Amino acid sequence: MYKKTLIILSLLTLTLVACGATRQAGFAPMEADFAEEGMYVEAPVAESRASNVESAFDEVIVESSERIVIKNARLEIVVIAPDESLETIGHMAEDMGGFVVSANLYKTQTSDGQEVPRASITIRVPAERLDEAISIIESESDRLPLNKNIQSQDITKDYTDLQSRLKNLEAAEAQLMEIMASANKTEDVLNVFDQLTRVREQIEVIKGQIKYYEESAKLSAISVELIPNEVVQPISIGGWEPLGVIKDAIQSLVRALQGLVDILIRLAFFILPVLIIIVLPLYLIIRGLISWRKRRQRNRKAQAEAVPEETSPEE
Repeated sequence: MYKKTLIILSLLTLTLVACGATRQAGFAPMEADFAEEGMYVEAPVAESRASNVESAFDEVIVESSERIVIKNARLEIVVIAPDESLETIGHMAEDMGGFVVSANLYKTQTSDGQEVPRASITIRVPAERLDEAISIIESESDRLPLNKNIQSQDITKDYTDLQSRLKNLEAAEAQLMEIMASANKTEDVLNVFDQLTRVREQIEVIKGQIKYYEESAKLSAISVELIPNEVVQPISIGGWEPLGVIKDAIQSLVRALQGLVDILIRLAFFILPVLIIIVLPLYLIIRGLISWRKRRQRNRKAQAEAVPEETSPEE
C-alpha cells in the first residue's frame, strides 16, 4: 500500500508540473483537477521523491548570450537575361553553403506583344552572408531594385522558453520511466504509460519548433523576382515616346469616365429621389385634372346633343 500510494502521489506531482509547461506552450493540458477555493493544493509526497522532483525542475530559464534573429529578404530587379541571372543566383547560393528552395522560368509579353523570359527564385544562404548575397544579386542589374525588403524577427525569448519547456518535459519523462520500472500492478503501469506518451508527444512537438527556429536563424531566405529589361523599357522613336502619350491618354480617359460616373451616381442617389418626391405628385395631380376636364367636356357635349333630340317632335 505504501508503494502504491507513493507511485500515485508522484504521478500527481509530475502531472501538475507537466500541465504548467503545457499551458505555456499552448498544448492541451493533462487531466488534473486539484483546485480548491481557487488555489491548487499539492498532495504530500515523500521527502526523497520530492527532493528528486524539485532538483529535476530547478533550472527553468536558459540564459543566452546571443540574440537569435531570423532575417529574410525580397528583391525585384530588372535584368537583361532573366534565365542567365537565375542560374547565376542559384550557383551563388550553393557556393555560399546554401541551396535553392524554388526556381521558376516562364514567358511574359511586353506592351508591344513581344514574348520575353521572366524568372523568380527563392534561395537560402547563411545568415551571416545575407548582405553579401544581396549585393551579388543587385549586381545582376544595371539599375536600382524596383523593390527591396529586408525583414528581421528576434526569436530569442521564444527560443529560450522552448528550451526551458523541453528540459522540464525531459525531466518528467525520466521520472515517469523510473516510476513505471518500479510499478508492479498492470493498472499502475498503464496509468504511467499514458502520462509518458503524452509527455513524449509534447517533447517531439517542441523539438520540431526548436529545429525550425534554428534552421531559420541559420539560413536566411531571399526571394528574387527577375524582370526582363524589355518590360520596363519605354518605347522611343526619335525622342518621341508613344508609350508615354498612351499613358497620358488613358489617364485622361479615366478622369473623364470618373467624372461621368460621379454625375451618374449623384443623379441616381440625389436628383432622382428629389424628382420622384416632388415631380411625381405634381404629375399625378395634373394628369388627374386633365382627365377630369376631358370627362366634363364629354358630358357637356353629350348633354348638348341630347337637347335637339327632345325638341324635334314639337316642331
